[in-house]
Amino acid sequence: MPDLEGNLTEVLCDHTAGDPMREDLIWTYLSQREIAEELAAYGTPVSTKVVGELLGELGFSRRQAQKRQTMGSDPQRNEQFERIAALKWEYFYSDDPVISMDTKKKELVGNFHRPGSGYTNGVVETFDHDFPSHALGKVIPHGLYDLKRNVGHITLGLSHDTSEFACESFWTWWRDYGRKVYTRARRVLLLCDCGGSNNARHHIFKEELYRLAGRLGLPIRVAHYPPHCSKYNPIEHRLFSHVTRACQGVIFRTLDIVKKFIRRTKTQTGLRTTLNVLPKPYATKRQASDWFLENYPVHFDAYLPQWNYVVEPAL
Repeated sequence: MPDLEGNLTEVLCDHTAGDPMREDLIWTYLSQREIAEELAAYGTPVSTKVVGELLGELGFSRRQAQKRQTMGSDPQRNEQFERIAALKWEYFYSDDPVISMDTKKKELVGNFHRPGSGYTNGVVETFDHDFPSHALGKVIPHGLYDLKRNVGHITLGLSHDTSEFACESFWTWWRDYGRKVYTRARRVLLLCDCGGSNNARHHIFKEELYRLAGRLGLPIRVAHYPPHCSKYNPIEHRLFSHVTRACQGVIFRTLDIVKKFIRRTKTQTGLRTTLNVLPKPYATKRQASDWFLENYPVHFDAYLPQWNYVVEPAL
């Protein structure tokens, strides 16, 4: 009598892949229908339902790959996390804001497919390709998350994600909301990643922070998360994940639709979201001014200065 389990093992051995770092982890690229066809060729025909049950008995289940492995690690990673934790503790028990900053991925405006689904009484059709030339424009969602008040703020840029745009986004939040609730603030703690428009190595970001500090009239203490650690930035899981959920399956046909659904971002634990639009164009590849490079009005910490510094407003 043909051995069904033996034949299944034989089929899987010929059609599996594995992880060279984990000998116990393997997966098959065959569908249940294809496995059933292979088993029939071995003389043991079964239904796809039986194939599914047999795979379950062998420990196979349908899973998606998870983005969990970092692409690198800085040797001083843990020390910086401890430094950030100490700063957050210090600022939480003061009258000063603790703000997490980052930029979400840009979105094309137009009849383009977006991940997710929703209730509908008919088929929603979108373009079959995401060609930017067919877009009405693009939006760059720059985010700020107020850790103390559990409030998010999204600024939609229509140009480029630059240091000037990031600091202008912060200013509009402070002008419209921040200064009204932090009336006794004497300083600001800003948490951000190491790359992008808030790159820890770029002079232009520090010069824009210097200008921002002047507009705020407050010193800005900056703490960057180490390289490859952006997922630990609070804004990622406390704001951006909820923005993604609020906009899931929504076709961003117009800017008004983008604004409407981002504004509705909230949670049962009290998160609410404000929104602003900055339509002005921002030039890319700008360099820091000669005056800034010569005077460099930035105070770097003695400990881990590449990630920790204070930008004072001009006197």
